Amino acid sequence: MSILDQLDLSLPLIQAPMAGVSTPELAAAVSEAGALGSIGVGATDAAGARSMIAEVRERTGRAFNVNLFVHGPASANPAREAEWLGWLRPLFAEFGAEPPATLRTIYKSLAEDAGMAAMLLETAPPVLSFHFGLPPADVLSALRERGIFMLATATSLDEARAVEAAGIDAIVAQGIEAGGHRGMFDPAAPDDALGTMALTRLLVKNTSLPVVAAGGIMDGAGIAAALDLGAAAAQLGTAFIACPESAADDAYRAALAGPAAYHTTLTPLISGRPARALANRFTALARTVGNRLPPDYPIAYDAGKALHAAAKAKGEYGFGAQWAGQGAPLARAMPAAELVDTLRLELQACRGNP
Repeated sequence: MSILDQLDLSLPLIQAPMAGVSTPELAAAVSEAGALGSIGVGATDAAGARSMIAEVRERTGRAFNVNLFVHGPASANPAREAEWLGWLRPLFAEFGAEPPATLRTIYKSLAEDAGMAAMLLETAPPVLSFHFGLPPADVLSALRERGIFMLATATSLDEARAVEAAGIDAIVAQGIEAGGHRGMFDPAAPDDALGTMALTRLLVKNTSLPVVAAGGIMDGAGIAAALDLGAAAAQLGTAFIACPESAADDAYRAALAGPAAYHTTLTPLISGRPARALANRFTALARTVGNRLPPDYPIAYDAGKALHAAAKAKGEYGFGAQWAGQGAPLARAMPAAELVDTLRLELQACRGNP
């Protein structure tokens, strides 16, 4: 059976999870419109994730996706963290604030979160997806027994083969164009930075799993191109940021609609892992960082969030994590259901079915 048949979708489209931006309201609206809506729960705990799942279920009876972070454990390095905070101190001072005295590991990986795994087994969302890696084999086996459809991100053929070997149902091929965090299993490993087109075709030809193309796709023509490459579906994230149902604040929306959208940048400075964002004051720090390395993800993110909070309190919004892909200038502000319908019509037009 195809992904569309398995999940009862009328459109080969997945709305990307986008932790911190996607909401139950957004996910439900997308699912109700015939695509697969998603929520990202990597930035919350089991109780918060349970609440989000319950809210989606209150809003729709259709399939939806819950995305988890499965990053490796962060290595605390007090000296490196102190140096990082010292480098950021003048920026905090610009906004009349002090940097944190110490930095915390603010996000827990599913690989280390027994409470989250237990909650997922209990609530059994229709679809789960994994970013940054794969859960332990015993967790995957237990989730599979609950009848949950599972996807995992891959940025290379080696990662895709690991996804296939783990018994995951489908691969999300994340090209370098994609907004937000690179899903690399090992951020310290060399990154071939494959584009969505090349990566999708590579995985279609060399794995037996359905492939979902992700990165830079913003309209029906992009979805059609992904399908022509052999993808089973396309995943769009940046396209949904401007929807009123997303949690993006006014500054984020304004930046997405402005010149910064034409200059997205892949940077590890905000969180400690490479992530693609709209050009802003935080991404511009790449010009002055020199040889400094940020603390491990998500420890560095604790500093990034603190700096954003201090700047925002003074009316400066350029230090937000304004994640966006290279297709950002093509974003359209409209309700999620309307966007899904628009994408459907565009895809039909590309197929000669007006």
